[in-house]
Amino acid sequence: MDFEKLYNVYYMQVYSYVMTLIWNAHLAEEITQEVFFKALKNNDSYQGKSSELTWLCAIAKNACMDYLRKKSKVSNIDLEEKLVDSHSIELAIEDENMTLMIHQILHHMEEPYKEVFQLRIFGELSFDKIGKIFGKTENWARVTYHRARLKIQEKMERKE
Repeated sequence: MDFEKLYNVYYMQVYSYVMTLIWNAHLAEEITQEVFFKALKNNDSYQGKSSELTWLCAIAKNACMDYLRKKSKVSNIDLEEKLVDSHSIELAIEDENMTLMIHQILHHMEEPYKEVFQLRIFGELSFDKIGKIFGKTENWARVTYHRARLKIQEKMERKE
């Protein structure tokens, strides 16, 4: 297995996945690096039954759960539920004040981030459809959406 190629091909996808779980850019970078280290260290555990990305995301999910376990030190918390709901902008949209803040941020956001975010959240379009609208790939739409989320998150943190 060529780990340099694996890293170059999947880094952004794994990082984006971790960001959706943790919502902290610095921590997401650390966990993503840990994922690739674990993949390198345990490459014999990859049997090829799933895609490399699926394997890496499984490692990432476990790394995020380990982090949350260490952080909370509470054994009765449903970590799976905490991962899914962790600081999600989509959930914040339900709150009126947060919605207004997000719309204000979106109003000043540059393209294509603004439109991709709006199509995904408000238009409820799949990444595949968003990519087709822009004449790009599904992966481009995913990356652009996640970058838009990061930009919104940063601006929201500055306003609070």
